[in-house]
Amino acid sequence: MIRTAKYQDLATIKSLTEACAHAMQEKGILQWNEFYPSLERLKNDILQEELYVLEEEATIEGIIVLTPTIDEEYLPITWLTPSGNNLYVHRLATNPQKWGNGHGRTLMDFAEDFARKHNYDSVRLDTFSQNQRNQRFYEARGYKRLGNIYFPKQSEAPFYCYEKVME
Repeated sequence: MIRTAKYQDLATIKSLTEACAHAMQEKGILQWNEFYPSLERLKNDILQEELYVLEEEATIEGIIVLTPTIDEEYLPITWLTPSGNNLYVHRLATNPQKWGNGHGRTLMDFAEDFARKHNYDSVRLDTFSQNQRNQRFYEARGYKRLGNIYFPKQSEAPFYCYEKVME
């Protein structure tokens, strides 16, 4: 089941993102760290009602943020569709003990269905340049790589921007 996150989920969500950060670092993917995603950022996602949780047997197994708001870092990118009616995906995370179980796919299916249901022109996101597994995952779903952005607090390496036009 996927539902909107509640404030009382915050501690569990933060623990999940910390576990993901640690698991990625163990694989040499320095995408998330002690600065990102911050507790304050996750709290704001919940207060904005933009954070969704994937629950199985009353346990949060994954999260995803869906927002119509473009981040300043995305402004220089030449997108496939005009900006203004797009859905942005941020902070997709799943329980690293269950990586490979399809939770990421389930959350992205939810995001794309949400975009279609709400008549967004496209879904936009970014992923770390050193996370080849994520790049293959998004490209297999029909996302087009469009350009690079940087988040210096996370890494010196770029993040790749992707977009999928909703049909």
